Amino acid sequence: MREVWLFTLLCFGLAVAEDGLNAWLRYARLPDNIIRQVEIPSSIVSLNSTETSPVYVAAQELHKGIKGILGRNLDVTHQIHNSRSIVVGTVDAFTTTSRKTDAPALDEDGFWLNTKDSMIQILGQNERGALYGVFEYLSKLAQGNLTKVAYATNPSASIRWVNQWDNMDGTIERGYAGLSIFFKNNTIVANTTRIAEYARLLASIRVNGIVVNNVNANPILLSEENMAGLGRIADAMRPWGVQVGISLNFASPQTLGGLKTFDPLDKSVVTWWHDRTDKLYKHVPDMAGYLVKANSEGQPGPLTYNRTLADGANLFAKAVKPYGGIAMFRAFVYDSQNLREANWKDDRANAAVEFFNGLDEKFDDNVVVQVKYGPIDFQVREPVSPLFAHLQQTASAIELQITQEYLGQQCHLVYLPPMWKTILDFDMRVDGEKSVVGENILSGKRFNKTLSGYAAVVNVGQNTTWLGTHLAMSNLYAYGRIAWDPTIDEVAVLQDWARLTYGLDRKVIDTITEMSLQSWPAYENYTGNLGVQTLTDITYNHYGANPQSMDNNPWGQWTRADHNSIGMDRTVWNGTGYSGQYPSEIAATYESIETTPDDLLLWFHHVPYTHVLKSGKTVIQHFYDAHYAGAETASSFPKKWASLKGLIDEQRYEEMLFRLEYQAGHAIVWRDSIVQFYNNISGIPDTSNRVGNHPWRIEAEDMTLHNYKVTGVNPFQAASGYRVVQTSDNSTAASVQTTLGYPAGVYDLAVAYYDLYEGEAKYEVFLNDKSLGSWAGDLEHKLGYTLTRGIDAHSATRVTFKNVRIEKGDVVRIETGVFLSPPLLVSHFIFFALYLSAKTNLFLDTADHHVSESAELLSSLSFHIGVHLLTPVNQS
Repeated sequence: MREVWLFTLLCFGLAVAEDGLNAWLRYARLPDNIIRQVEIPSSIVSLNSTETSPVYVAAQELHKGIKGILGRNLDVTHQIHNSRSIVVGTVDAFTTTSRKTDAPALDEDGFWLNTKDSMIQILGQNERGALYGVFEYLSKLAQGNLTKVAYATNPSASIRWVNQWDNMDGTIERGYAGLSIFFKNNTIVANTTRIAEYARLLASIRVNGIVVNNVNANPILLSEENMAGLGRIADAMRPWGVQVGISLNFASPQTLGGLKTFDPLDKSVVTWWHDRTDKLYKHVPDMAGYLVKANSEGQPGPLTYNRTLADGANLFAKAVKPYGGIAMFRAFVYDSQNLREANWKDDRANAAVEFFNGLDEKFDDNVVVQVKYGPIDFQVREPVSPLFAHLQQTASAIELQITQEYLGQQCHLVYLPPMWKTILDFDMRVDGEKSVVGENILSGKRFNKTLSGYAAVVNVGQNTTWLGTHLAMSNLYAYGRIAWDPTIDEVAVLQDWARLTYGLDRKVIDTITEMSLQSWPAYENYTGNLGVQTLTDITYNHYGANPQSMDNNPWGQWTRADHNSIGMDRTVWNGTGYSGQYPSEIAATYESIETTPDDLLLWFHHVPYTHVLKSGKTVIQHFYDAHYAGAETASSFPKKWASLKGLIDEQRYEEMLFRLEYQAGHAIVWRDSIVQFYNNISGIPDTSNRVGNHPWRIEAEDMTLHNYKVTGVNPFQAASGYRVVQTSDNSTAASVQTTLGYPAGVYDLAVAYYDLYEGEAKYEVFLNDKSLGSWAGDLEHKLGYTLTRGIDAHSATRVTFKNVRIEKGDVVRIETGVFLSPPLLVSHFIFFALYLSAKTNLFLDTADHHVSESAELLSSLSFHIGVHLLTPVNQS
């Protein structure tokens, strides 16, 4: 079928400033020359007049969308009076009108869309399906797709949920977009308007369930007051076809109920859970079910009483069974207390299969085991969890993460679907047969399951952008589309999202597509590659670089790096045995270095830094080159985005430009931290002589200091010279100064510093006593990442002054005025780096030396001053 897209070579008027609240449901008006070509009926028929029904809501959405997109105000009725109508309803409701449809038999939530006839049919197998069909139709209109179609579509899986990690006090664990829209002060919010808006977004991407609270659950959610509050949440989301579920704390019978035990086989505990469940269903009659995290990271569970995980899951399954509910039981079970890195055989990756061993046939039929996509924890690259091949009798769902916990925490652009597709498109070859994770296993087809599917940790907050930054919303949109159809092309999905979110301009679509598709490979390159995991601070907030924390930590996320070698030996013959958890064909591939793909080499094998990859590079040289290449790609993002100025509304343009410039700088922090660490530990030089060689960077400790002192930084590699400068006290203004000895030219000048959480130090930069500008250390108000009070790779940032004329012998001075609130906090611990880049037609990366250019060329174009931690913002 050839689709007709009308948007090239057209002129579009810019929308007024937008804050992101409407996400991809903007329904922006199409250009008049497209509108004139749209043939549309004169009325909308809703085959349900109940205002809280999804069909009624769908008709209202259709009215709103057509009015916004086409400027036409259609009547909405509940009876079919003529054939010139858009009819919305279930197939059954439609056939009772004595009208005919060519709709085939549909699966649950499936829909039929026929725009070829004068009567447009949008019919669902159920009301939710009809609502999905309306959003599909509006999506086509909003993108200028005027193709006449007649097709049915069904979901790949019945479970398409999101998990919120919202806490009862209103905070959100791993949330980077403000406070909870569900909870405040240990109760449920009274105003559910924002909750209904979220349900609308979820319905538009065909998500049918939500768990509203943190898997590290607070038992107080089960109080009488909060159960009534859950009813309000459900009422707000039900018209959009989104069913509400909750996470449970396994010990609630004891901590909330006052029992002496929470043993899942104790009769009093069983009775308590059944009674509490009965009360919940009185408030939420269509509750989706429970999600349980047990015996993981200190959470209570059945193992406390020597019961099996199946005993624990079945306790909840039996309680919700009479109501048609599901018991989702997380497979994220491991015992960090007994993991010892010194024991070559210990391996956290083995935990899920080991804990579920022998239980496959012991779970009740409404238990769904929720399995993280990889065996560790949302890393930048992991192999698919082998547990999917072991759960052949038990229903399973894959757990993805949209909130970017280890992946830049929404401060870094990372389009996630290409990473998800490496998992979903992987063939597990169970018993030698085709067993593609998405198409065969999660669909339930491979093992004849009726329950299966998807769950994603989302963590939207009160920020108007929902996730804290505009481009991150592409991940939420794509998740819903992929959960519906895992075979869908992630590029096509991205472009649909871009058109709906930013309009139809070809340059805008192409630029967003290019940046997004480059983002995950770039992030992997500058944060940890070859399967070594994300080399972040595993002992703290999972944001900035800290490769040394990846070993000797209690969480089992190890690289086993020493002076000679690196990587986890997960082979059967010599290592932890993890590779043997896969079906035989896959196990054989991973058991051998020769057949293990390089991008997972260090996941499965412990090798010398001098091991030669299939590319011909050594492991250590690949590390150096990849980290420089990744930072170079990140440095290109602000330039590409800046090319869209005037094509995107100013508010979203400026907000996104700020984050992309921040990412470009922070990528350098990552790059330098990691290459310095492995250069130190291995003693092997970079063949391109980049690591530790910064001829165009002036370290802060080498500058003239007034009321500053030189001090250390932790981790040490978070500063390029392993030292930083810090104001000597909390109340006195201070400055640093240096004389420039570099060629004259016009430069971008950047200052790198550490911006600690709380307090706002004030800075001003001078060139020959002339002020170039000032700024405040206020990123806690601008970025939603896990904030830190530490002088580390988390708080490292920079500010840039563009088009500065520099002469040899000029003096640069940075003054610090300390204005703290409260006064004893330490955000005035300032660490500077200045970067200059000459204005030329050559493109240079953010590295101190361009990978493909000579040091002599760069020396005439690039220059940095400053702190040991950042390199230049921009060297082009």
